[in-house]
Amino acid sequence: IPLQMLLPYLDKTKIEAGCDEAGRGCLAGPVAAAAVILPHDFNHPLLNDSKKLTEKQRQLLRPIIVDEAIAWEVSFVDHIKIDEINILNASFLAMHLAVDALKTTPELLLIDGNRFINHVIPHQCIVKGDGKIKSIAAASILAKTFRDDFMCQLAIEYPAYQWNKNKGYPTSAHRDSIRAHGPTPYHRKTFQLLPR
Repeated sequence: IPLQMLLPYLDKTKIEAGCDEAGRGCLAGPVAAAAVILPHDFNHPLLNDSKKLTEKQRQLLRPIIVDEAIAWEVSFVDHIKIDEINILNASFLAMHLAVDALKTTPELLLIDGNRFINHVIPHQCIVKGDGKIKSIAAASILAKTFRDDFMCQLAIEYPAYQWNKNKGYPTSAHRDSIRAHGPTPYHRKTFQLLPR
């Protein structure tokens, strides 16, 4: 279903920020979240959930979103904090940080998923919102691309783990590297790094 056909989810009388995260299921690195306020008339034929786009499409859309958004922000919560407060709470924290950093204050937060920790700004959770709501789709793209870039930088420091390819996700090659070399300081200690 094209995103532009799902306008009933949107309240054109309010400034809305779409929020989404990237990196929850990774074994290493931070979780990232983005908050994006788009103009109500924003449209692009490729805009969709970042997971349904190719890397090339995401990289094409990122500067368009950055240039045309009323406001946007990306925040990271690192692996240390993830181990301290768990990945779900770290994802919510990253979203809060992104919202708080926006140059324009939204009146409503549109959250991808079915749970959120209350913010002072009212929110609405939308299951699979990154495939339904333009601002959430835009947030998913920014969170994904900024986090991917960060993991590619870490891959320079730890090339054996191929984070430039797997971005810290639990691929077979990533797990093989942990077996061969052990975990790095960037691995999440509370995650099951190797299968039982």
